[in-house]
Formats: sequence, structure tokens, C-alpha cells
Amino acid sequence: MVTERQLQYPRKKTEGVTSSADWVLDPAELAAAFNSKTKAIVVNTPNNPLGKVYKKEELMMIADLCKKYNSVAIMDEVYEWMTYTGQEHCRMATLPGMWDRCITIGSAGKTFSVTGWKIGWAYGPTHLLKGPQVIHQHSVYTCTTPVQEAVAQGFEKELELYGTPECYLESLAVELEVKRDMIVKLLIDAGLNPIVPEGGYFILADVRDIVSKVDIGGDPNERKDFRFVKWLSRNRKLQGIPPSAFYSPEHGDIGENYIRFCFIKEDKNLQKAGEILLALKKDIDEGKV
Repeated sequence: MVTERQLQYPRKKTEGVTSSADWVLDPAELAAAFNSKTKAIVVNTPNNPLGKVYKKEELMMIADLCKKYNSVAIMDEVYEWMTYTGQEHCRMATLPGMWDRCITIGSAGKTFSVTGWKIGWAYGPTHLLKGPQVIHQHSVYTCTTPVQEAVAQGFEKELELYGTPECYLESLAVELEVKRDMIVKLLIDAGLNPIVPEGGYFILADVRDIVSKVDIGGDPNERKDFRFVKWLSRNRKLQGIPPSAFYSPEHGDIGENYIRFCFIKEDKNLQKAGEILLALKKDIDEGKV
């Protein structure tokens, strides 16, 4: 019998503008989730949708439990190159004793900003890759040969440029940090409280204040974030993503007070989004919605 358990993130700060670093694992809850039957844990860092970059100490806490209970760490590290000032991505597989119990997943779509290509990789010790190899042999033909060759050449080129300003792997985060700071200001100006991400290219914003002042309608059986996202799309032509979709049903309430936006966009589109949100704030203040 296979069961799953989704861990929650207690928050060190809950009001105003916050950081993804304010969301932390509860050591006691994490330890309680492990036992002799625990086969694996899935960890996403840098995290989507939160943008949290796990610190080495946090990963060590997970690693110690994996070693204690002989569990595998399945590491989703597809945003590994997108960390911002003061943050550093730590690979679980590099921690003591973890290579032999770790599968690391990467994505060319995220690494090279070609998300439509749907090509990636998994690496780890031979004994853990037997299962993925079975899946691989039945899916590799869905990735066209030119795309696979392009990714290979991309890595060859980037390895030559690694450590220089011209290296895309390193310049992407620099470019995205500017966009992140732009959308943070736009959200604050519009009266939303963003959770400033440490990595990735998504940002969450607290929409409790807006939802309390606007009749978003919709099916009352749906979570608030789903209803607000639909309302915003239909009435203001701005599209976001409901974060509760990332949670299991019993934990969906954790995400329903937020909306997720993507900021790997042209600056003019980010500015347009900001104008839409400012106009919404003005209409709310003037009682027009």
C-alpha cells in the first residue's frame, strides 16, 4: 500500500511584505512524517510556487532522516540556476551520504527558457535509475532529435562560457532579479502583499484584502483563489494561477489566500499587469466594484 503525506510550511512572518525564507519546515512535523515504511520524499528547491531556496541546514535535516530510515530523496531542482542575491542552490546529492540515496531531476526547458521543448534529465546512482530508465525508454521518442541535439549543444556552449558574464546559466538570474524587484514594487503599489521569492520566476501575492472587498462570485464550493483567478481573468484580463492547486485537498486552505504570477516576461507586459492592478485598486477605493 502506498500512502503520501504533504508537509506544511509554518511561517516566521505572516503579515505585510514577506519573503519565501519566512516559510520553514517544522522539524517535529518533518520527523513525524518519516518511519520505517517511508520509501521516499520529494523536495522541490528552488520551490514553485513559493520561490523558497532551501538552506543547506534544512536539506541536512531531510538528509539525516533519509539516512536514518533508508529513504530516497527525489529532488526536483529544475530552477537550480535561478537564485537571487544572497542565495545559493545546494544540491542534495552533494551532501554526505546522499549520492547513493538521491535522484536529481533537471529541466532543459527551465534552464534554457524553452519550456515548450519538454526535455529534461534525471541523474543518480545506477541502482536508483533502473526505474526511471524503464520510463525513459517509453518516452524518449516524444522528444524530437533536433531538440535533444540543441540541448546538448547548449550545454557544451555554456560550459565553455561558465564563469563569465556571457554564460546564460549565470546571466539569467541577474536578468530575472531585476524583473522580480519590478513586480514586487508593482504588487506593493497595487495594495497586494507579495512573498518575495529567493529563486525561480514565480511570485505569490496575498489577495485577502481584495477578495474581502470584491464580489468575485463563482461556485462557493470552489476555493477562493480559483474563484478570484477566474474573476480577474474575465473582468480585468489579467491571468494568474490559483496556488491551492499545488496542495492536496485537505491542505488547499494554505494556498487559497494567494495568487501566483509569473515574471519571466517582457518588461512592458509586467508594467501592463501593474497598470491593471493599480486600476483595480483605484476602483475598489472609489467603490466602483
